[in-house]
Amino acid sequence: MDAIDELLTRGVENIIPNKAALEKVLRGGKKLNIYLGIDPTATNIHIGHAVPLRKLQQFAELGHHVTFLIGDFTALIGDTSDKEGERPVLTSAQIEANFQTYKKQASKVLDFTKITVRHNSEWLKKLAFADIVKLTQHFSAGDFVGRELIKKRLADGKKVGLHELLYPVMQGYDSYFMDTDIQLGGTDQTFNMQAGRVLQKDLRGKESFIIANGFLDGTDGRKMSKTWNNGIWLVDEPADMFGKIMSLKDSLIEQYYLLATNLPMSEVAKVKQRLSGGENPMILKKELAYAIVTELHSKMDAAKAQGSFESKFQKKSLDMNDVPVFSTKQTKWKLADLLVETKTATSKSEARRLIEQDAVEINGVGIKFQTTEVTLKAHDIIKIGKKKFVKIQII
Repeated sequence: MDAIDELLTRGVENIIPNKAALEKVLRGGKKLNIYLGIDPTATNIHIGHAVPLRKLQQFAELGHHVTFLIGDFTALIGDTSDKEGERPVLTSAQIEANFQTYKKQASKVLDFTKITVRHNSEWLKKLAFADIVKLTQHFSAGDFVGRELIKKRLADGKKVGLHELLYPVMQGYDSYFMDTDIQLGGTDQTFNMQAGRVLQKDLRGKESFIIANGFLDGTDGRKMSKTWNNGIWLVDEPADMFGKIMSLKDSLIEQYYLLATNLPMSEVAKVKQRLSGGENPMILKKELAYAIVTELHSKMDAAKAQGSFESKFQKKSLDMNDVPVFSTKQTKWKLADLLVETKTATSKSEARRLIEQDAVEINGVGIKFQTTEVTLKAHDIIKIGKKKFVKIQII
């Protein structure tokens, strides 16, 4: 597998119009215009967002013209592609505050000496109303309302804002303005990226391409989210990042090797073989955590984080044979209820106090919200205070 093969297959769910046509263009040697856009609707980037960032970096290393686009103007509307309701409208000041550190965070994955950073307010804020009307003529409202989540909202009697119809138009104009050959994004962005293909074809007579990547799940198998406390953020400290990866569901190990590291595909294939051969998943997770922390921080940070984790859970601080086991069929718990059931707290009030005092950890990751719903898996280690430990057994 050469660099182009990996580019077109690793973590890729779909290529539009097709893989063969794009491979032919890439092997033709022409330097292409490629971009990835991120709207600053939150302050931090998680490692799921880093999946297309890695793809963008691969294109840069092949010598293509690549752009990391900050959607400071499109964020005023907010993309609802994966939402069951309207996004709250952000002010320009909130957007500005959010993307203050975006480049710094993305630099953990991207080499900005090879990548251009742009903001789509450069061109979108200059469009006159007549320009917008002309752009909308290339699209059908029926296509927009035919999208699954939009249909569901309409069927449920929920509001669909008229401004939401303009989001794909604006994203399409981003692609047209930058004369894009390839757009990168998640599969949930396919409809919006198609708008760029439409404008390129209608206004420039040019065929362009879409590479839609797969998603990296949160550590518990659900969508990565701050609300569910299952995200790994590029701003996480090395020890926290290491601990979160160690808390990963075993079923996600291969996915994380594939999407969250730059390890060669030959190494990813070996991981699959080791798992199917019955190797202890804890060993593979430790190697995974070391690799991710190394890539996003440094080897020194990874070694320190691993040493801290081992000291806390696998050496002097914890003899696994002495840890009490809590057996349960139930995997989802509110944290306060779980502490009471495991008898590590005598009451919900004591449980809440422990949580508020940052005294509760699961696999080395602090849990700070008493209403947090945690998803347990076999062999999880719950630490309460300095001396109480419980090992989870799923029956």
